[in-house]
Amino acid sequence: MLYNLVMSEYLTISETAKLLNKSTKTLRRWDEEGKLTAVREPMSNYRVYRRNDVETLFAEFLQTDIKETVSNFVIPNYEYNVLELFAGAGGLAVGMEKAGLKCVALNEIDKHACETLRKNRPNWNVLEGDIKNFNFTEYHNQVDVVTGGFPCQAFSYAGKRLGFEDARGTLFYEFARVVKEVNPPICIGENVKGLLNHDNGKTLKGMISILDEIGYNVMPVKVLKAINFKVPQKRERLILVGIRKDINQKYEYPKPYKKIYNLSDALKKGELFSSNVPKSAGAKYPESKKSVLDLVPPKGYWRDLPLEIQKDFMGASFYLGGGKTGMARRIGWDEPCLTLTCSPAQKQTERCHPDETRPFTVREYARIQTFPDDWEFSGSIAHQYKQIGNAVPVNLGREVGYSIIKFLNEYYNLLNPR
Repeated sequence: MLYNLVMSEYLTISETAKLLNKSTKTLRRWDEEGKLTAVREPMSNYRVYRRNDVETLFAEFLQTDIKETVSNFVIPNYEYNVLELFAGAGGLAVGMEKAGLKCVALNEIDKHACETLRKNRPNWNVLEGDIKNFNFTEYHNQVDVVTGGFPCQAFSYAGKRLGFEDARGTLFYEFARVVKEVNPPICIGENVKGLLNHDNGKTLKGMISILDEIGYNVMPVKVLKAINFKVPQKRERLILVGIRKDINQKYEYPKPYKKIYNLSDALKKGELFSSNVPKSAGAKYPESKKSVLDLVPPKGYWRDLPLEIQKDFMGASFYLGGGKTGMARRIGWDEPCLTLTCSPAQKQTERCHPDETRPFTVREYARIQTFPDDWEFSGSIAHQYKQIGNAVPVNLGREVGYSIIKFLNEYYNLLNPR
């Protein structure tokens, strides 16, 4: 029966609801919100859904027997060194390490994140403090890749073209300065998807022009969806790749996997983890919020509340446009988690546990970001949540690491033919 549903060109609302394990009420709401729009079937004139739309927008719900054909795994031919900037709690660094890259130094300003890095990797050279106070020329031609999740900042345009010196005072200037001092074959910057449109795209354009000025060609910018890279979370990261201009070598982004992992895969024993999530401390909702979220079903949100409670909970937001689907949101076991924030009980971005009316614990947060269970976080509970929420998912970092190794293998093989 499932095969027939998938292979038909159109799906009725009841067929779509069964396929996605959703109620017809939810599908009608999605139609109103423009998430999955129904059309008129040409022959019958019934309202139906196009099969391609269902598969494209909701691939994570179609967990049939997927035969994976993609593997980004690659072994380094040599020992490749990484210098990481704005390292945070180490999500990207751990992912790079898992791929097979060697981290020679990391810079981070947050003392709690630095403590986390030192606690877990005593052998890593953690350079704590403002990046502006460090000189990296000792790593000149000694590092194969510089990485960094630089904060997104607007630039002031002094002339028609934004140059390297014009960006002084911004953290991207510091990222570019380090790349210039180190002179690696490749540099990787990562940021939020919003950088694409920051200051009407001028910020990203400025960053590209700066890398061009210091001798790097920038590959077409790409936004990677974490759910496509063995991360049970709907997180997106923009990747900015610079290749030194003397290198005529193609870089390829990691290929997405077909299988989508869900919250159950994150918190329970299975393919991603060899045991259930460890017990740990976590935040709690105030009683007023808990009484509201008690009424929300798994995979539900504020629109599933009684109308009067909706109005009271949402306040003025109730009358504004947009779905606001992250508000009063309870995650379901059979779906990926929404993007984690720095505070799990933050107003209007709730990420409620499927069965219990509470935020995810610290270790649950870490699992959703695919940190290994033995990776310990320092500081208060609030500081730990912040470190995890700001991190690049480890598994996404690993896949980017594989793509870097593939590039470096090909580059050094050309330099040193056997």
